[in-house]
Amino acid sequence: MAAHGSKKVIFAALAGNTLIAITKFAAAAYTGSAAMLSEGIHSLVDTGNQGLLLLGMKRAEKPADDKHPFGYSSEIYFWAFVVAIMIFAVGAGISLYEGIQKIRNPHPIESALIAYIVLGLAIIFEGWAWTVAYKEFKKNKGRRPFLAAVRDSKDPTVFTVLFEDTAAMLGLLAALVGIYGAQTFEIAWMDGAASVVIGLILAGTAFVLALETKGLLIGESASDELVASVRAILQAPAAVKGVNEIRTLHLGPNDVLLAASLDFEDALTAGAVEEVIFSLEDTIKRAQPLIGRVFLEVQAARDHQIHEGE
Repeated sequence: MAAHGSKKVIFAALAGNTLIAITKFAAAAYTGSAAMLSEGIHSLVDTGNQGLLLLGMKRAEKPADDKHPFGYSSEIYFWAFVVAIMIFAVGAGISLYEGIQKIRNPHPIESALIAYIVLGLAIIFEGWAWTVAYKEFKKNKGRRPFLAAVRDSKDPTVFTVLFEDTAAMLGLLAALVGIYGAQTFEIAWMDGAASVVIGLILAGTAFVLALETKGLLIGESASDELVASVRAILQAPAAVKGVNEIRTLHLGPNDVLLAASLDFEDALTAGAVEEVIFSLEDTIKRAQPLIGRVFLEVQAARDHQIHEGE
């Protein structure tokens, strides 16, 4: 997924969440609603998270240097993981705390109409941001099921924003139900219960995002389609007897490292092998622009098997 597409999604979410956070905090102060306060905290955390993702994308663009010879592409994975921690520690933690306090010490909501108006506007803004994120995610999703596409995605920025916006929509519905119940049925603790539900939604979202970004931080291979394409290229020259092994690693969303072991015809001279390797590297990079670094090892199949068995 292209970086400009990711930035479009983040900027859309940043603009929406900033406006929503300000409105929710004002409504929470006016109405005294714990659910509305939790929603304000939720939107504020989301706003900060979008800033962290933009920071990660900016730092990931730094060129390679002696200390980081493979570049800084993995920065985006680190900052996406920080976002998951922020959602859990700040968003979920404060929402649960506020909700429990309101359940223990309930008080009536004042001017519920204001809360309804704010929640309605927030649903519209969040719905717009969610639509932008989903359209961008759908471009890369193809025919794969939603969860499978998330697991296969190597760009955490889009699915992070998508998950945040989904959690935001669910949180708004929880706040709406809590405020309605507290006002209509005069059950003051329902407002606090809604805040607890919002906290649980955020905790669940943070857990899923942490699992996904953990895999990216540890290191995930490229897609099966990319590996199959590379294998076909490597097997094409008559000089190559066989492909012993292909290993790929996503250093960033659009930066793949490729290492392969090839068994060449024994009669070839060293110069001929060098020419084939040069041609293969050039062909691979042209066919798969995501691959930035190629390391091809010349090794007899029997020797490779011996080393693999050690």
